[in-house]
Amino acid sequence: MIREDLRNVAIIAHVDHGKTTLVDGMLRQSGTFRENQAVDERVMDSNDIERERGITILAKNTSIHYKDVKINVIDTPGHADFGGEVERVLKMVNGVILLVDAAEGPMPQTRFVLQKALELGHKIIVVINKIDRPDARLGEVGDEVLELLMDLDASDEQLDSPIIYCSGRDGTASYSPNEPGKDLMPLLDEILSYIPAPEVDGEGSMQYLVSAIDYNDYVGRIAIGRIERGTMKVGQEVTVGDYHQTKKEYRGKVVTMYQIEGLNRVPVETANAGDIVCISGIENITIGDTICDFGAFEALPFVKISEPTVEMTFSVNDSPFAGREGKYVTSRQLRDRLFKELLKDVSLRVSETDTTDSFKVAGRGEMHLSILIENMRREGYELGVSTPRVLYKEIDGKLCEPIERLVIDVPEESVGAVMEKIGSRKGEMTQMTPVGSRMRLEFLIPSRGLFSYRSEFLTDTKGEGILSSVFNCYQPYKGEIQKRNTGSLVAFETGEAVTYGLYNAQERGELFITAGTAVYEGMIVGASPKSDDLVVNVCKRKHLTNTRASGSDDALRLIPPRNLSLEDCLEFLADDELLEVTPKNLRIRKRILSNTQRAKDRAKR
Repeated sequence: MIREDLRNVAIIAHVDHGKTTLVDGMLRQSGTFRENQAVDERVMDSNDIERERGITILAKNTSIHYKDVKINVIDTPGHADFGGEVERVLKMVNGVILLVDAAEGPMPQTRFVLQKALELGHKIIVVINKIDRPDARLGEVGDEVLELLMDLDASDEQLDSPIIYCSGRDGTASYSPNEPGKDLMPLLDEILSYIPAPEVDGEGSMQYLVSAIDYNDYVGRIAIGRIERGTMKVGQEVTVGDYHQTKKEYRGKVVTMYQIEGLNRVPVETANAGDIVCISGIENITIGDTICDFGAFEALPFVKISEPTVEMTFSVNDSPFAGREGKYVTSRQLRDRLFKELLKDVSLRVSETDTTDSFKVAGRGEMHLSILIENMRREGYELGVSTPRVLYKEIDGKLCEPIERLVIDVPEESVGAVMEKIGSRKGEMTQMTPVGSRMRLEFLIPSRGLFSYRSEFLTDTKGEGILSSVFNCYQPYKGEIQKRNTGSLVAFETGEAVTYGLYNAQERGELFITAGTAVYEGMIVGASPKSDDLVVNVCKRKHLTNTRASGSDDALRLIPPRNLSLEDCLEFLADDELLEVTPKNLRIRKRILSNTQRAKDRAKR
């Protein structure tokens, strides 16, 4: 049976190429919103962090109706660290829209997600977006996409994929690069004609694959997936299991079922093969599980999710200020929150350590883990976080490390500085091509070589450089890489920072704190330009005498401190340091807080 009234499609692209903006245009022009309805920009980015950073983190479903056909659209993340989100949702669709920026062309993440779509045999519509950019290179970008498809061993049919020229912001699409369109109808028409309708068995016993999990405090876990066969009804008795038989099959019941209409979930009583539905009421359901008619279990294979490459240790906050700002501070609360995250995030790994108050958390990259930390601190958690480290593997008796494919787009005058820094971090150049007045450099570099490099990169390129990377392969260990050539300014005693103490400390390096900040012994208050750590007393007050007025402090001028974001803190961390994360503050500290104890430890080594 072919469901001509249905199309399931995912939009895949590199970060910032305009997927969410294009979905906005599709929703508006298909009549999802009233004409006078006030709608936010990037309406699919519903998460606070997504709105603040302007990136998509979670894959999200929506649907539009066009010419009596329901088109289920999945907006996917573009950042490589959230590639696990893209990999699993590709099982729900029959085709993909590959979005490419008209100026930047295909970037590392474009290659990664396109490869996954080609492996599943999906049909592809190439959309060259942002054609209204003044530096657009429409002809060249079209050729680059074709080269990429050939590189990835696409079939003849996939090489003949149609190309649509779009401006997502203006809501226009056309078949010709020279004629701007009036609306997005050419793209919607192409989806109906080129993306195949789901071929399903509507008569067989019910079979449903779980591709995503949502969580609600009232109904528990909500499974999101596509019905592969048969019909599903509310109140139906089902059998749940998984393809790899890692858990025993068990009985469940579909309590509620929703279909996605626009941005809302609409309750339904029955749904047929090919439909994407959300169901609740089944305990312990996880991504990759299959739900079948009771007594007729037949598991569906699930895509293998790529392994994590970066690990951090999350531990209970044990600093002198522990418990002052957070709501959840115990090891049990920390453990429960991390294992709850595993239910939704298939790319994450959490393992227990020798101690009960720390956990190893592995993910796809620094950003993947920093988003988790940011979410936890907003929820009221306090924790300590170690420096990121890569996960090594032993292959054929050799120690191997993860290698990233790094693409850098920089002005020509910055090429020398960038190549020198990448070379010192064991990067090997594979390609160098001019793109207009800029240069595009491609490298293969160890993942650990990119730690703490992004802020240096922005300085070297005067803020004009674009840097993106994606995991490539494992290669033999490349040798030592110096992570940081600066030291830390460490607080001498516990107290409150004062202007006099900070004025003397700022001569030693760059400060991170202002007057009035509470500090403790062993807390890091700034960066030293030398490689050694320096202990400074930022709480030191001027001794008052009868010949000196206390008001003379006002004459001291402090250099404004550097405000560190969460990513900046993680980049700055040395191996003997921890980041204390609380809902109100981020504090970098030494693992051993006592200055005398640290000095003794150094002397022993």
